[in-house]
Amino acid sequence: MAKFFLNYLDELESEAIFVMREVWAQFQNPVILFSGGKDSIVLTHLAKKAFYPSKIPFPLMHIDTGHNFPETIKFRDDLVNNLKLQLIIGSVQEAIDNKRVVEEKGKNASRNTLQITTLLDAIEDNQIDCAIGGGRRDEEKARAKERFFSHRDDFGQWTPKNQRPELWNLYNGKMNQGENFRVFPISNWTEMDIWNYIKRENIEIPSLYFAHNRDVIYRNGSWIPVSEHLNIQENEEIINKKIRFRTLGDITITGGVESDADTLEKIVKEVSAMRETERGNRADDKRSESAMEDRKRQGYF
Repeated sequence: MAKFFLNYLDELESEAIFVMREVWAQFQNPVILFSGGKDSIVLTHLAKKAFYPSKIPFPLMHIDTGHNFPETIKFRDDLVNNLKLQLIIGSVQEAIDNKRVVEEKGKNASRNTLQITTLLDAIEDNQIDCAIGGGRRDEEKARAKERFFSHRDDFGQWTPKNQRPELWNLYNGKMNQGENFRVFPISNWTEMDIWNYIKRENIEIPSLYFAHNRDVIYRNGSWIPVSEHLNIQENEEIINKKIRFRTLGDITITGGVESDADTLEKIVKEVSAMRETERGNRADDKRSESAMEDRKRQGYF
């Protein structure tokens, strides 16, 4: 059984590395979309393996909303410095200041949709023809419609019916001027696969993924961390609770789960027993049943 499990992770790793190398072979100016979350960290680790002993041949791109967890930003900067990589930052705050986007107001305000314009601007400004993302088909139903090579038109938009067939391991990266691709090397991975791979490879991850005490409020069925960006209502009580985060996004919309899992072994055990998707605690995905797909059609991720 252990041998089969090891071979399964090896197969997923081999597939992802093959896709990474296909990106380098077919595109002129690719980047890795890096959020500081576990999936983009695994992507970076896979890229390091794919091109070893050379360094990763393309930059990381982070769309910085300005409402990130401080731990995420520190982890990002440390990783970039350690691997000696170029980091491209698209700033949502700059987009707001330049009136490219309008910030939401109110209790449940989020900068998540504002990332769309910022990302598309960063792709155009840096002449990016391929952005490698950490999307997985088990995360959300809209992502299950993706191909490994996901075409975007000259407006940066995604249309499911226009995706190209992928027969065996043949990927079609041909495009017209102004178009680009998103590529998802870990499409066939699950959350459980990610955690088992992180454990096997001993990959460093942000402390936010481990159980820790934090001031939180309970909102929309999730424990939302207290921060300078959170609009706390009069009827909301701040509680210090031991939680961890299954997914990392803006600090204002990322809900934690009560947990004692403070080691990788405990996280793997905890995730194996969970039945709710990891994005179940993301406020941006609760706005409507088609929230993710609507954002994807506009150019998100």
